[in-house]
Amino acid sequence: MNTITRAHLAESIYAQVGLSRNESADLLETVLERMATALQAGESVKISGFGTFSVRQKGRRIGRNPKTGVEVPILPRRVLVFRPSQVLKAHVNHAPPPSEGGDDE
Repeated sequence: MNTITRAHLAESIYAQVGLSRNESADLLETVLERMATALQAGESVKISGFGTFSVRQKGRRIGRNPKTGVEVPILPRRVLVFRPSQVLKAHVNHAPPPSEGGDDE
């Protein structure tokens, strides 16, 4: 299975949009930085037809070390959540996209 990297994305922008390689890389970095800044501030990032990135707060809880069985406190933290849109789910599963007017997150 292949992995798409920043370099691959920048190269795709270069090939399809016609910006220079440096401008393509800068554009990609700007978009990713804006997304990261919004998520860090607690905002959701919704990309229509793709999905929604959001941050969820998880509370303190007690966990257990599976090797020793000793209870260990797990501190509160923020976790990043991605919820794919119905369009993306259909695309991944090679199904026809949902009808217009549906939930397209």
